[in-house]
Amino acid sequence: MVHAIRIHQAGGPEVMAWEEVTVPALGPGQVRIKQTAVGLNYIDVYHRTGLYPLELPVTLGLEGAGVVEEVGEGVSDLAVGDRVAYGAGPIGGYSEARIMPADRLVKLPDSIDDRTAAAMMLQGMTVQYLIRRTYKVKQGDTVLFHAAAGGVGLIACQWLKALGVTIIGTVGSEEKAELAKAHGCTHTVNYRSENFVERVRELTDGAGVPVVYDSVGKDTWDGSLDCLAPLGMMVSFGNASGAVTEFNPGILAAKGSLFLTRPTLMNYVAKRSDLVATANELFEIVGSGAVKINVNQSYPLAEAAQAHRDLEARKTTGSTVLLP
Repeated sequence: MVHAIRIHQAGGPEVMAWEEVTVPALGPGQVRIKQTAVGLNYIDVYHRTGLYPLELPVTLGLEGAGVVEEVGEGVSDLAVGDRVAYGAGPIGGYSEARIMPADRLVKLPDSIDDRTAAAMMLQGMTVQYLIRRTYKVKQGDTVLFHAAAGGVGLIACQWLKALGVTIIGTVGSEEKAELAKAHGCTHTVNYRSENFVERVRELTDGAGVPVVYDSVGKDTWDGSLDCLAPLGMMVSFGNASGAVTEFNPGILAAKGSLFLTRPTLMNYVAKRSDLVATANELFEIVGSGAVKINVNQSYPLAEAAQAHRDLEARKTTGSTVLLP
């Protein structure tokens, strides 16, 4: 028996329970891993609250790192003792040990420790697909990136700077503004005291930006569209302030024949080849030193509820890991 954080109903952090669970028997194509670190991500909140419904009861968590303890039939590219990580599920990461499909795991290079891996896989691979595939940024581009001091934001700021991109990042405090700037954000906008649409127009001489990366959702939706240049792309990849529930496609025409996409990491790495390529590019940029992963908070896995409270209250910066 091992312990895991499970929920039996959707709700607030109080629905998360630290329970004894049985790890299922190993099947073909699977491995058992002992987890050494688990990543905390905002999608975990969406799962807990029921915004993204799941079959209950369920163990939360889509990201982690650990060591292979047992290998199932048909697995040839992993061995007992291998250090591995994952960042796109399947769900069940908030556990001391778990069964994983072997094709959803990637081997970790020696240069990346377990906590760093658990903190960067989901967020780092998210940044990779956003800026390298959803809208492939070019040197000289100016982009708007909301929540620039969050886990995804700090990785994005560094990576975009390395690509020669000008970043306008929104933040919620002066402290977070300094943090974002220290990680490569060119211009910060405190949305609590400034109008980010006006600042974007000012910083782009009225032209707007070719792409907005928005994980905030409801609170920034209208403003984000107003920041785009004609034919620009709205990349809506999260709902930290709540979901956008009403949308008239005609608004895209009215605001300049805009493009809209609602991507997810799971779709972008559904193929094994895409998962490996995405992870390898992340390992390369982190290994080069151009992107540094900031694990700014850690909590015992048993205290995951408090980690969720702090995340939702926007008390965290950078990445957070839960330690089994």
